[in-house]
Amino acid sequence: MNGNQQPARGVLSARRFGLLATTIAGLGAAAFFVAPSLAPDAAFFAGPAYAQNLSQEAQKLPQHPVGFADIVAKVKPAVISVRVKIDRPASSSLSNDENPFPPGSPMERFFRRFDMPNGGEGGHQVITGQGSGFFITADGYAVTNNHVVQKADNVQVTTDDGKIYSAKVIGTDPRSDLALIKVDDKDFPYVKLADASPRVGDWVLAVGNPFGLGGTVTAGIVSARGRDIGAGPYDDFIQIDAPVNKGNSGGPTFDVDGNVIGVNTAIFSPSGGSVGIAFAIPSDTVKTVIAQLREKGSVTRGWIGVQIQPVTLDIADGLGLKKAAGALVSEPQPDSPAAKAGIESGDVITAVDGNSIADARELARRIGTMAPGTAVKLNLVHQGQEKTVTLTLGTLPSEHQASNQEGQHPGADNDMPKLGLTLGKATGAEGAGVLVTGVDPSGVAADHGFQVGDVILDVGGKSVTNPAEVRKQLADARKEGKHAVLFRVKSGEGTRFVALPLGNA
Repeated sequence: MNGNQQPARGVLSARRFGLLATTIAGLGAAAFFVAPSLAPDAAFFAGPAYAQNLSQEAQKLPQHPVGFADIVAKVKPAVISVRVKIDRPASSSLSNDENPFPPGSPMERFFRRFDMPNGGEGGHQVITGQGSGFFITADGYAVTNNHVVQKADNVQVTTDDGKIYSAKVIGTDPRSDLALIKVDDKDFPYVKLADASPRVGDWVLAVGNPFGLGGTVTAGIVSARGRDIGAGPYDDFIQIDAPVNKGNSGGPTFDVDGNVIGVNTAIFSPSGGSVGIAFAIPSDTVKTVIAQLREKGSVTRGWIGVQIQPVTLDIADGLGLKKAAGALVSEPQPDSPAAKAGIESGDVITAVDGNSIADARELARRIGTMAPGTAVKLNLVHQGQEKTVTLTLGTLPSEHQASNQEGQHPGADNDMPKLGLTLGKATGAEGAGVLVTGVDPSGVAADHGFQVGDVILDVGGKSVTNPAEVRKQLADARKEGKHAVLFRVKSGEGTRFVALPLGNA
């Protein structure tokens, strides 16, 4: 499923995101910067009886201490430094397949910005990266970030007592940015993933390997939950203010009982260093993803096959909805479970199996936690009427093909100065619809994300094939007393709905 978001979406600037793994190439340095509802195997996280469960030891401490030294002493031996080497041709750069983040996302742009420099003609370039991780079993299974170990030819871990071990990658999941690695030894101290979610304001401890300085401990609180930072459709990060830096990637964030409440993965920073805004992957996500990685080396997710976007107040008004909630279907994908169940463009999905959906992100996460083949019941608003459909989830494809629309589009002969649009008939590659051939940067259309090359497919729920039909639909909406009219627009990023206010149209 694609979470197709509005252009004005409040995600943080791409230039201010940093992934936390530290990477060195030659003499230079640069920064690298949900799963099916399959119950994780409890025995997998329990470990052999002869090993020491440090989380249980920490819980034996009397009351919560004023300081954190006792907690740190118990859990820090389970935290490891992860060092990787990647040997690639000197002239190569990251391909689309190697980039772990969605095309166009803030993290993807940051990743490409800090791609390794060319090493000259011929030969090989050895890239060395550093991150963090932690043991979750006594027999050497450890969690880290996907972006720490992705494409690594060699992985080494250094334990808290300075011992170095070779490790192998069991599996990675780019969508959640998690990875499972294994050291072939036993009797490692390990820690437990938390069963309960932290509350905003709870104390937390971050332990990791910032800038290669292993065993670093910082403290703070949970600042927020459910953060969307533009990393992908399953964003559900815990925000903490404990200082974390590049190299902390994959390291644990502990609660005061010594349980891991999250895996550090990203920071928000204008300088590249900590400013007290860091993001961790919640432990419940870690449990389900890691259980699948151990079992089969990859993660499969449920899929209904729709492009979706949030329901804004303007869109709700344009559709006649009582409130701005649910996920608006921009376009069902051909032959997808949604299309076969009769879900259409313009439908609003309001609930899954009787549980209300707040927005498009929640729908993506909810479906992503279900296993392919699961039968689900979806509540919809279809053309103003409530209806229920039942479908069987497919498997989320590993890759999605994005269409690109490029080039100049001459021949515009109609304009709408009050909206700030110049329109022409779509031809050739654009197919049916009305082509946007000009956008006034100061106009209302520009404020709502319209760009040259967009194709207007529907206005007010009716298909349009020329600028005159667009004008007619706007006039009809005004006569009906609507404050906004809904456009269905196709662009290089997919199909989306945009609600334009009618006050000045």
